[in-house]
Amino acid sequence: MPPRTTPNERQRRLGSELRKMRTAAGMTADQAAGLLGLDRAKISNMETGIRTISPERLRTLACNCDCSDPAYVEALIDLARPAGRGWWERYRGSLPAGMLDIAEFEAYARRMRTVHIAHIPGLLQTSDHALELFRAVLPPLPEHEVALRLAYRVERQQVLEGDAPPEYVVVVHEAAVRMRFGGRGVARAQLEHLLDMSERPSVRLLVLPFAAGTFPGSGQIFNYLEGPVPQLDTVQVDSTHGPEFLSGEAQLAKYRTHLDRTEHLALSAEASRDLIRDIAKSL
Repeated sequence: MPPRTTPNERQRRLGSELRKMRTAAGMTADQAAGLLGLDRAKISNMETGIRTISPERLRTLACNCDCSDPAYVEALIDLARPAGRGWWERYRGSLPAGMLDIAEFEAYARRMRTVHIAHIPGLLQTSDHALELFRAVLPPLPEHEVALRLAYRVERQQVLEGDAPPEYVVVVHEAAVRMRFGGRGVARAQLEHLLDMSERPSVRLLVLPFAAGTFPGSGQIFNYLEGPVPQLDTVQVDSTHGPEFLSGEAQLAKYRTHLDRTEHLALSAEASRDLIRDIAKSL
């Protein structure tokens, strides 16, 4: 296949895993090139996600790198196979690539965990709530951009639909639940939507109350997306300049611990629903 000009985040992730496998085995790029019958430049392009790798060559590389985890190797092979055109590709060239990468990771995730302090997670937002947030972006977005982002947000939410949606574990701070974006009516409708979504078998919604006091982190918004094997988990961190994707072993362990401790501090699912109902009634 011809090389890509702009690999997406999942393609870059495959390349970084190939590099990690090679360097862990003490194999040089020249040695990998000789093993696979390629020139060194193609090895470099594979490891940056610019060029793909065939299943046969991936298995050969894994075998000679003494990679003894067959589930991990098969997961890499699945990652290397050409994927069908996802719905998010319709927005390529219109929305930032990082936004599309989020949708692609969500589409392939086995389980998703997230922590939000001041905002309701995008996958659980009503359209009116999302509109308020998009219209608060600085510098202000023109209305056609707002409409485009809203349409994209609604399509992203479809990942929670269907016969076998991924498990979605959400921790929202009480501060987020009490926010009145769009006024009382919009806020009340948003809380009612949260309650409806929390009744789904695949959604576990937990509220971290003010009374919990100190909690891990500094209010950072992040999503933990579990892959087919733990080595292919991904953390997506939100920032004002766009999403950042983390996959280092120590980084994944840190965010798993963060999630475990925050979920432990949160109210139970039923107590969380009771708190949300009380807040909705007060609006």
